[in-house]
Amino acid sequence: MLIFVHKVAAVPNFEAVATDVKGLCQQHGSTGHCTMDAEQLEKYSSAITLSDMEIFVFPELMYSLVLANIMSPIIWRWREIDCFKKLETKTSYRKLMRLKQFIIDEYEFNLDLETWGLTSQAKELKRFEKFISPADIAKSNALFGYEGDKYYFDVDIRKHFGLDKYNSDIIPYWKTETVEAMDAFRLKEGYNTAAGECVSLAALYAAAAFVVCDIPLEDIYMVLTPLHSQNFIDLQDGILTNNRRLITKTMWFNGTAISNKAQRALRNERVTIVAHSSGCIHCLYDDATIDKKAYEHFTRRLGSYLTAGLSIQLFASFLRSNQGYQKFFQVCRDCHGHPQFLKAEVLFHYEHSSNFRIADNTYDKLLAEVSDEDFVPYQLPDRIRCDELEQLMEKQKLDLQRTEGRTALQKFLQPVIPDAQQFVQKLADFVHTDAKLPALDKNFLPPNPIEISVGQTREQITDYLRHIRQNNTTADLAFYAYRDMETCDWAPFIKAAVQRNPVSIGMMDSMSTEQIAARLEQMDGVSIYDGKRLAQPDEVANYNTGDGIEKAFLLANIIRQRHPQQDIQILAANSAVMLKAADEYRFTSNKGFEKQITIPAIPSP
Repeated sequence: MLIFVHKVAAVPNFEAVATDVKGLCQQHGSTGHCTMDAEQLEKYSSAITLSDMEIFVFPELMYSLVLANIMSPIIWRWREIDCFKKLETKTSYRKLMRLKQFIIDEYEFNLDLETWGLTSQAKELKRFEKFISPADIAKSNALFGYEGDKYYFDVDIRKHFGLDKYNSDIIPYWKTETVEAMDAFRLKEGYNTAAGECVSLAALYAAAAFVVCDIPLEDIYMVLTPLHSQNFIDLQDGILTNNRRLITKTMWFNGTAISNKAQRALRNERVTIVAHSSGCIHCLYDDATIDKKAYEHFTRRLGSYLTAGLSIQLFASFLRSNQGYQKFFQVCRDCHGHPQFLKAEVLFHYEHSSNFRIADNTYDKLLAEVSDEDFVPYQLPDRIRCDELEQLMEKQKLDLQRTEGRTALQKFLQPVIPDAQQFVQKLADFVHTDAKLPALDKNFLPPNPIEISVGQTREQITDYLRHIRQNNTTADLAFYAYRDMETCDWAPFIKAAVQRNPVSIGMMDSMSTEQIAARLEQMDGVSIYDGKRLAQPDEVANYNTGDGIEKAFLLANIIRQRHPQQDIQILAANSAVMLKAADEYRFTSNKGFEKQITIPAIPSP
C-alpha cells in the first residue's frame, strides 16, 4: 500500500493542493514525510485500531490506551460531577467504590461480535508472523486454538461467542475502545448507555482510578489473559477490577456466583501480559520493560490477595459455591439450653433471600429468620456438625497448602464424605489460587517509566507525555491511540482506515457510491473526538456521526475495497474537504486541517 502524506499551506482551491505531492510512505519502506519502516507502521497503526490481537502482539499498546484516556477531557469532567465532588476529601478507597457504581450505572458490557466486524485467522496469522509465530499465537489465544480455560471448550468456544454461524476461519476483530468511542455507544441504535468490552473497561478503570480516585499509577497493574482483561489495584488488601465491577479480597472468597465468574480467568488461564507505568512483561517475549522490583512486588501482593487462611467463614463460602456438598453438613444452635439442628442446605436457602450471611457477624440474625419447624431437637445422621469442624480449625490451625493440614482435615471428614480427598483438594484450591504469571526469568531492561502524579493537571500530564514521547515508545503510541492528528504521522491512521474497518464497508454494501455520499451528507457532522482528533471509518458508521474529513475517509475505505486499482485523493483545505477518485465528493469540516493525502491504486497481481 502506498500512502502520500503532505501538509500544505492554506490555498484558495483544491487544484493548487493537488499539484504539490512530496511525502511518500510505502508499506515495505519509507521516505519523505513518513519515517516508519514496515514493522513500525504495523505497530503504530495498531495503536489506532487496538484490536485484542494487536495488543497481544504489541503489549505496550495497553498502557498507551490508558494514557490516551488520561489525556481525554471526558474523564477529567467526571471530577466535577456532584457524586465525586462530595468525596474530594475522602480516601481513595471511598472514591473507588463510588467510581464502581458510576461505571455500573453509565457503562454496559458489550461483546457484540459485529460491533467492529470480523476478520480471519489466516489473515491475522499472516499479518503478525514477523512478530510472533502462528504456533505461539495458538498457544495463547482461544480463537486460534488455545485451550487453557476448559470451561470455554466444554461449552464450545465458537458457539459460546456466536461464531458457529460462520466458517471455522472467521474470528471477531474485538477492537478496544477509547473512552470517546465507549461514550459514543449512546448514539448507536439499541444502546441507552455507554459501553465497551473487557479490555476497554480495564483501560477505563485504570485511567479513572488515577484521575478521579487519586490512586497513583504505580499502584495499578493491568492483568491480561487470553480471554479477559482486568486490573489489580494495590490498595488495602488488593482490589481487582472485573468488567464493570470491583472485587475486594473478601468478595473474592465469598463463594457467590458473581465472584466465581470473576475468578475464572486467574484460576484457569495463563496471564499473557502484565502492564504497568514502568513497562510491561509478556509471557512469550524474552525482554521485559517493567521494573523488576515493581513486578516482584506485584507478584507478592497478588499472591496474598489470592490466598486466605482456612476459617469457618471461608468454609461457609466454599459450601455456598459448591452446593452439592451442603448435604453433608448441619448447623447447631442453642435453644434455652438445648441444642437444635438444621440442615446446611436449608440455611443456605434462607440466606439466598436474606440480607444476613452464614458465619459472619449477622449469622444470629439469619438464624432468627429460620422457621422453628426447620429445626429438629436431635443431631442429624450422616452429617458433620459445623461447630465441631470450627473447633478443629481453631485447635489445629489447619494449613491446606501443607500435606499435614490436608491430611488432618481429610481424616476428620472421611466418616461422612465419600471422597474426602477430592473434597479437601477442592477446598484447598478454593482458599488459594496460584496465578499463572509470566516467569521472572526474563531479561529485564532498564526501566523507562511513565512518571506522572495524581496532583498534576490534565494539561501538565499531556505536556509531560509530549516531552518524553521521543524517548518513550509507550508515550508516543499514546498520542496515536488518542488520535492526535496534529502531532502524529498520518500514515498509521490511513493504513488502519483502509485496511481494518470492515463494518463501514458491510453496512453500505447495497448502496452505490453516490448513495453513500448522499447518506454521509445527511449524517450528523460532529466528530466523537474533540479538537484535531479523528475517528476511524467504522466509528463514524457505528455512531452515525462524523466530521467531513472523517466521512471522506469512510468513503475512501469503501471505494478502495470496491475499486482497488483506482487512485484516491483526500484534499483538505481548512473547512473544505474533497475526495477525488473516479468522481469528486465534497464535505465540510470543522477540524481545520490543511492536508493532501493520496492513496494510490493497489498494483495488479
